[in-house]
Amino acid sequence: MNDDRPRLAPDRDFPPYAFTGEGLGFPHPRNDPRGHSRDLPETTPPPLDPARWRESEAYLFGLDLFNHGYYWEAHEEWEGLWVAAGKRGAASEFFKGLIKLAAAGVKARQQMPDGVRRHGERAAEHFREARRRLGKPRYAGLDLADLERVAREVARTELPAQKPSDDVTVVFDQPIVPE
Repeated sequence: MNDDRPRLAPDRDFPPYAFTGEGLGFPHPRNDPRGHSRDLPETTPPPLDPARWRESEAYLFGLDLFNHGYYWEAHEEWEGLWVAAGKRGAASEFFKGLIKLAAAGVKARQQMPDGVRRHGERAAEHFREARRRLGKPRYAGLDLADLERVAREVARTELPAQKPSDDVTVVFDQPIVPE
């Protein structure tokens, strides 16, 4: 874990491992009886109020998970917010962009460069569409054009030659931190 990155939801503990995919080591968090989230209830958080993003524990914890290398777990956290947003509209596009960035992180951990590229490109498209639909440059403390740029950089990420591991590993240089 990278301890010099900020924590946005410090009261939430990180899981004991970062899931990287079926058959790659640690058990599936929900499907396997040994999974770190097996007994946690699946809940839908309240919809994010973009003006009050600092009050959304799910949003902040999703950012923490992503920034610290828990990409599958960040995807799960943001998926709840996507569902709460109704799966349509500008907020939905925003969360789909974050979800695709997290999926790119999982693919990077799996050493699948085509998946990283594909998910990074889709994330950029979602952020661009969110900006278009909102008609403004920022959402929930984040600059949408900057997120689009980060997603395009992710799509071009060169993966180091290494075997997938279960160690929590941050694969993207820039953390996503709202202001």
